[in-house]
Amino acid sequence: MERSEAYGFSAAMSGAFLLSCLLFAAINRRQRGPYMDEAFHVPQAQAYCRGRFLQWDPMITTLPGLYLVSVGAVKPAAWLFGWTGSVVCSVGMLRFINLLFSAGNFYLLYLLLLKIHLKNKAVSAFQRILSTLTLAVFPTLYFFTFLYYTDPGSVFFTLFAYLMCLYGNHKTSALLGFCGFMFRQTNIVWTVFCAGNVVAGKLNEAWKTELQKKKDEKISSKKGSFSDLIRILQFLIKYLISPKNLVTLTALTWPYIILVTVFFVFVFINGGIVVGDRSSHEACLHFPQLFYFLSFTVFFSFPHLLTLAKIRKFLLSLRKHPVQYSLIAVVSLFLIWKYTYVHKYLLADNRHYTFYVWRKVFQRHELVKYVLVPLYIFAGWSFADTLKSKSIFWILMYFVCLLAVTVPQKLLEFRYFILPFLIYRLNIPFPSLYRQLLELAFYIVVNAVTFYFFLNRTFQWPNSDEIQRFMW
Repeated sequence: MERSEAYGFSAAMSGAFLLSCLLFAAINRRQRGPYMDEAFHVPQAQAYCRGRFLQWDPMITTLPGLYLVSVGAVKPAAWLFGWTGSVVCSVGMLRFINLLFSAGNFYLLYLLLLKIHLKNKAVSAFQRILSTLTLAVFPTLYFFTFLYYTDPGSVFFTLFAYLMCLYGNHKTSALLGFCGFMFRQTNIVWTVFCAGNVVAGKLNEAWKTELQKKKDEKISSKKGSFSDLIRILQFLIKYLISPKNLVTLTALTWPYIILVTVFFVFVFINGGIVVGDRSSHEACLHFPQLFYFLSFTVFFSFPHLLTLAKIRKFLLSLRKHPVQYSLIAVVSLFLIWKYTYVHKYLLADNRHYTFYVWRKVFQRHELVKYVLVPLYIFAGWSFADTLKSKSIFWILMYFVCLLAVTVPQKLLEFRYFILPFLIYRLNIPFPSLYRQLLELAFYIVVNAVTFYFFLNRTFQWPNSDEIQRFMW
C-alpha cells in the first residue's frame, strides 16, 4: 500500500467509524432496551458475563459464538478500566461489540478487494477505497451494526477465513471458519466455499494444461457454448475420479475437510443443524429463495446489473437462444408452483420490510409470483454475466454454495443474503467511477431512510404498550 493510499484508507475508515459512533449513540438513546431478537441475545450474553455458562435460552437457535466473544472482550475491558455494576455487559456495551466488528469488516473488505483484484492495474487506490466504503455501509449489514445480532461477527469471521484462504493459509482459514460456524451454523457453507476456491484453482490449472495438449483454442475456461460446457463437465468428472488428483486435493484442503466432518458430527449428535427451538426453523426445498436473492442483488447492485447495455445484450442473447430460455422459464415456473413456502413470521410480523414486500407485491394477486419470472431470468443472466471474468469452476462452486445457503431456508429474510451478496460483489470487476459513486450514494440514501423509519416512525400493536420499530 502506497503512502497516499494508506492515508486515504485511514481517513475513510476513521471517518466511517466516527459517523457510526455518532449514529450508535443516537440509536442507543432512543432504544435503550433490547429490541426484537436482542430480547434473547442480550440476557444470554449477560448470563455468560456472570459466569453462568450452562444457562441457555431454548429460543436461541445459533451457537454461542457471539456471547463468548462478547465476554472475552468485555471482561478484560471492565477489569482494565475499572467498570463495575450494570455497566458491564449492558445493552449498549454489548451492541458496541458489533461496532468493533464493523470496523474489522471495513479493513477485511479492503484487503479482499486488494487481493482479488491484484492483477488489475487499471484500478486506482481511490476506487478501491470507494468500493470498500460502499460495501462497509451495505444497508442490510450496516443496520445490524447497531443492534446485538450475530450478523456483523458472522461476516467478520467468514470474510477473514476467505482472506486467509486466498493467501494460502488454510489452517488459519479453517480455524476462522469454525469461529464463523459458532456464530451461525450455515456459515459452514462458506468453509466449503473456501475449500472450493482451492479446488477450482487446481481444476483451472489442469484445464488449461488440457487445452494446451489438444491445442484447441476454441474452448475457454471462462465461458463458452453448451457443447463447451459438456466438455468441461466431462473433464471435471475425469479429473475428480483420478485417485492421484483426489490425494492432491485432500492434501490441500484437509483443514476444511476436518471442519466439515466436525459439522456433520455436530448435526448427528444434535439431531439437526438448529440448536434450541426448531419449530420455526425447519429446512425445506424453497427454490424461489434463489429468485428472491437475485432480485435482492439487482436492487442493491443496479448500477452494475441494470444498465441499458446489459438489457440490450440480454435481449440479443434471448433472440439467439430462445429454446434454452424457454426451458429455463418452464423450470422456473414449475419451481415457483411446487416449492413456494410462506413462513408464518413473514405474514405476522409487520416490523420487517419483507412483510410489506410480500403483502404489496406477492399477495397482490396469485399470478404475480409467475409474472415475475422474466425479471428473475434477466436478474440471473445479468448476475452470471458480471462473473464471467471468473473461471467456470469458480462459478460452479459459488453457485453450489449459493444454493446451499439460500434454498433450505423457509423464511424470506434479507439477512440471509448478506454473505452471498458480499462475496459476489467482491468478485465482480470494478465498474466505472461514476457507477461506484452512484452505488455509494444509493446505499447512503437507503441507510438514511432505514434509520429515519427506525428512529422516528414508531408504532404500537393493539393491547401492547411496547414501542415497535421498522427494520430489515
